[in-house]
Amino acid sequence: MEEFEKIWSQIKSRLQISLDTDVYNEHFAHISNVFKVVNNYVYLIAPNSFVKNKIESFYLNRLNALLNEYVQEKHMFKIITKDQAAEELAKREGPYAINVPEKDLEEKYKTGLNNSYTFENFVVGSSNRLAYTSAMKVADQPGGFANPLYIFGEVGLGKTHLMQCVGNYILENDVNKKVLYVKTDQFIEDFGKAAQKKSYDDFSKKYEDIDVLLVDDIQFLSGKNQTQLEFFKIFEKHEENNKQIVITSDRKASELFDIMSRLTSRFEWGLSVDINRPNLEHRILILKKKLHAETQDPDLISDEILEYIASVFDNNVRELEGALKRVLFYCTAFDYKFSVENAQEALKSLLNSKNAGNHKVDTINYMNILDIVSNYYNISTSDLLSKNRQKKYVFPRQIGMYILKDIYDLTYKKIGQIFNNRDHSTVIYSIEQISNDLQIDKTKKNDVDKLLIKCGKK
Repeated sequence: MEEFEKIWSQIKSRLQISLDTDVYNEHFAHISNVFKVVNNYVYLIAPNSFVKNKIESFYLNRLNALLNEYVQEKHMFKIITKDQAAEELAKREGPYAINVPEKDLEEKYKTGLNNSYTFENFVVGSSNRLAYTSAMKVADQPGGFANPLYIFGEVGLGKTHLMQCVGNYILENDVNKKVLYVKTDQFIEDFGKAAQKKSYDDFSKKYEDIDVLLVDDIQFLSGKNQTQLEFFKIFEKHEENNKQIVITSDRKASELFDIMSRLTSRFEWGLSVDINRPNLEHRILILKKKLHAETQDPDLISDEILEYIASVFDNNVRELEGALKRVLFYCTAFDYKFSVENAQEALKSLLNSKNAGNHKVDTINYMNILDIVSNYYNISTSDLLSKNRQKKYVFPRQIGMYILKDIYDLTYKKIGQIFNNRDHSTVIYSIEQISNDLQIDKTKKNDVDKLLIKCGKK
């Protein structure tokens, strides 16, 4: 603890030099000592939830980078409030030591969870923000916020990662919690063995004597009537005792096939949240995060290469990250330069000609779109791309940006480059402005619908 308190003191000194005085005083001046160090997390006490949220939103990555300049093994900061610290101190007898589990706590309650699945390395975007926020609240208030938490979405989008974030977060804060993660097929197998031996004691103890139950891919209960009845009993017992349940599935609870209605209705009691496919910007952020995890040199692969990978692999996060690892291995193993051409060569066997062709969109295609928009509004394409701020040019220009984003899902930076190297913030504002207009103005919506059809979107 003393070592980390010295480190925090040094980090504070560096922050005081690098940050504005008001920013430092508001966020860091009153954080004096390290509260505890558990599982490579260094806990700091913020004066209130407002400061806690501000640090987590704007400064946590910087803090973690500074921290890891002082330690050999990777550590990260975790921010808690005074109220959270006081609540824990009230339960504690004697001084706090590095936390260790009870000696007789069964190992099965620690297995199954992947320690790398944490909220800190889960990349948040518009496709998963609600699910992420809900999982955070469930982890912070197990059994109190939403029970069960039902997360659904297609394969490879991060449901398992997010579910295990909940379990890991709970264990980080109390290693004596009994958290059980299980895939549904394992649950079915366990029950089958218990039924075969006509001995249910071990089965009941494993699934009932716990604090948190995480069940992955519940759709595989389909058609397993006896197992469904047993799961129903376990569910009821946990719900009655405010024990947290988190469930994942590839579809909504109401769309589960051949699962008893009284069970699916229970799944809808708490909170259902979906995870959708990430858009291009989000996919690029995921790749950047993965790149940081895979190599010590985050600049090893250029943004151009990352954009290429993200544009080609748009189905799910799993294949996206797999593609990045393949490029890394290919170029490193053969000592090739990291270039778009070599990335294409590395990924060639993963792409059939149809999928590859779908992503070969060049400047001519973009200009065709802009010609259509210009003609529709009776202006020239050069005026559309110009810096002229007259209203008769600004609105069509915003429409053009919106349509390029809608059809090709280009990055804001790329759209800015097409429009005479405009800043990406201008592009974001323009697209959001049109999106808002379409919600309230039927005439504009009809115009955009017509343009989308003219531009080839069915």
